[in-house]
Amino acid sequence: MPSPYRAIFGRPGTKSFSAAGLLGRMPLSMMGIGIVTMVSQLTGRYGLAGALSATLALSAAVLGPQISRLVDRHGQRRVLRPATLVSLGAVAGLLLSAQQRWPDWTLFAFAACAGCVPSVGSMVRARWAELYRGSPRELHTAYSWESIVDEMCFILGPILSIGLSTAWFPEAGPLLAGAFLAAGVFWLTAQRATEPVPHSPEQQAKGSALRSPGLRVLVGTFVATGAIFGAIDVVTVAFAQEEGHKAAASLVLAVYALGSCVAGAVFGLLHLAGPPSRRWLVGVAAMAVSMVPLQLAASFTGSLVLLAVALFLAGLSIAPTMVTTMALVEEHVPRTQLTEGMTWTSTGLAVGVALGSSAAGWVVDAAGAAHGYVVPLAAGVLAALVALAGYRWLRPRAARPPSSPTAGGIPAPAETPATERHDETRAG
Repeated sequence: MPSPYRAIFGRPGTKSFSAAGLLGRMPLSMMGIGIVTMVSQLTGRYGLAGALSATLALSAAVLGPQISRLVDRHGQRRVLRPATLVSLGAVAGLLLSAQQRWPDWTLFAFAACAGCVPSVGSMVRARWAELYRGSPRELHTAYSWESIVDEMCFILGPILSIGLSTAWFPEAGPLLAGAFLAAGVFWLTAQRATEPVPHSPEQQAKGSALRSPGLRVLVGTFVATGAIFGAIDVVTVAFAQEEGHKAAASLVLAVYALGSCVAGAVFGLLHLAGPPSRRWLVGVAAMAVSMVPLQLAASFTGSLVLLAVALFLAGLSIAPTMVTTMALVEEHVPRTQLTEGMTWTSTGLAVGVALGSSAAGWVVDAAGAAHGYVVPLAAGVLAALVALAGYRWLRPRAARPPSSPTAGGIPAPAETPATERHDETRAG
């Protein structure tokens, strides 16, 4: 392991809570694609499969920030365990209703309840932020490491979920995802020494973390970014099936995550100058441009190998953008709402995944898989446009026009205590 990564694991408990976070995040890459694979195996209806995956993602988008807000107030252990039990019960109901061919509405009801799943990645990053508060270089490396862990989940998750559902029985992928969630959450919450101390009501910032205009820009952009991810998952499974190699979809999607993993590992070794907001804007634009080769590979070659190459190149822009996003969240959200703020970015992704997977499912059903890659291309263009329009709220305070108006009467993010603290840290 390169020395910057070895250094951040010098604190007691870091290896254990990061490993628990790996297990707890596996459902992030397994559950949605597992549901798509399961339902398509059982019914052959990609529209229904995409809609169920979208329902799960939307439910998580609604419930996730509320769970994280409770975590900021009451602590991880007291909140995460009961929330996880609710989610696991709903997943069990979803698998049973699919296997027994119950009416479609039961599938949607259980999928909606299954969204009561904690944002494990935000919980782990909150522990890193607590340990390395005031140490921006170490925190940058820690966030980069967690981005690598995210991509490890997306490398292994689809392979396990799609592979098991196609080789064993359709429900195998989501079933294993539920097992990973239970193991990860209960292991993580058993580690009390590194758990951030909940803030008292007097310390809590008033209202939602979304009062920050900067956070709203990040979340809005991530809605479009999530649509890229959700659409690529659905379309790639359908494209592989059309080519007669459905099980290979897991390998192709793993290559996509591998590109991000490689980029994240390198990015964590760098200490780049300049404002993170500029790097973030470049990253979002790069993700949009990287969608063009996917459309070309699917429409003109029909080759899974060339598609995998295009996905690897597209993945190179993901992890650096995600790492920079976490740094920007810390700038623009008060410390007492950090977990909630990080979860809102995941919520934006979840909403986007829901929209992207649903739209891609209907396009695949109507026009075929090759045309489905138009959906992530359109989502990438939208993400770049939203990022460019909102960039003014993410620039450093000195770079903003003095007369910049506030949004809805809320002070610009540079005036929040979190931003002032981060600026002082960087100056030191």
